Amino acid sequence: QLNKMMPKRDKVELAYLYFVPKPHEEGTPLRPIVSSMNMPTTGISKFLDRLLRPLFDKHVRSTTIINGVGLICRLETYAANGYLKPTTHLCTFDITDLYTMLPQEEYLNILTEFLLEHGYRKVKGVPTDAIRKLARLVITENVFTYEKKFYRRVIGGAMGSAFTLTLANIFTRKWEKDFAQRQASSNEIYGRYIDDVFFTSNEALDKVNEMLDTANNLHPNIKLVRNIGCDVSFFDVHIENKNGTLTTSV
Repeated sequence: QLNKMMPKRDKVELAYLYFVPKPHEEGTPLRPIVSSMNMPTTGISKFLDRLLRPLFDKHVRSTTIINGVGLICRLETYAANGYLKPTTHLCTFDITDLYTMLPQEEYLNILTEFLLEHGYRKVKGVPTDAIRKLARLVITENVFTYEKKFYRRVIGGAMGSAFTLTLANIFTRKWEKDFAQRQASSNEIYGRYIDDVFFTSNEALDKVNEMLDTANNLHPNIKLVRNIGCDVSFFDVHIENKNGTLTTSV
C-alpha cells in the first residue's frame, strides 16, 4: 500500500490548470481541469479511488444509471407497468460546479459518515481514520500553476484527480437520498450519473418545481440546472412522452 501511494521522486511534477470547452452547453462555457498525472498526491488519490469506489458502486447500484441502454430499459419497464401517463413529466437536472465548490471539511465529514453508516471500520485493512487522513492530503495539498503563478485550492477538489470523483459521488448520494426514496415510494424513476439526474413525475408541475426548489436550497454551494417537459435528453438518448406513449432515439 505504501509503495502504491509514495510519489516517485524522478517523476513528480507540479500540476497545472487548463480549460476544456463544453460545446453541448449554451455559450460554450469552459470546464477547468487540473492536470494531476504526476502530482505528489496522485498515488494516494488513485489508491483511495480503487479502495472506495467499489463500495460506493455497491451501495448505490439501484439509483445509478450506467449508460443510455440502462436508461431505456428502465423507461420501458416503467411504461409497461402502466406508470407512464399522458401527463407524466420527464425531468433532468445537473449540479453545477460540483467538484470545485464543496467545502473540504464537509467532504471529509460526509466520507466518514458514509463509511460508518455502512458499518466500515476498516476497508481492506485500512482504518476509517487513516482513510480520512489520506483523503485530507488529497484535497488540501492541492497546488497547481496557472499563467506562471502558484495556487492552492482552498475549496472543493481538483477535476482530474481520481478520488475527487468518488468524493463528489459520495456527497451527491447524501444530498439526494431523501429525494430518491420519495421517488421509489411513488413508483417513479430516479437515476443518477455523477452530477446528472433523470427522474419522472406524475405530480403537478408546480409540485415538481417546488420539490426542486427545496433541493436547490439544501446547500449554499450547490445549484441545479433543470429541464422539465414531455421530451428531454439524457446521456445520448432523447426521450419523449407522446400522450402516454414512450419513444426514444439515440
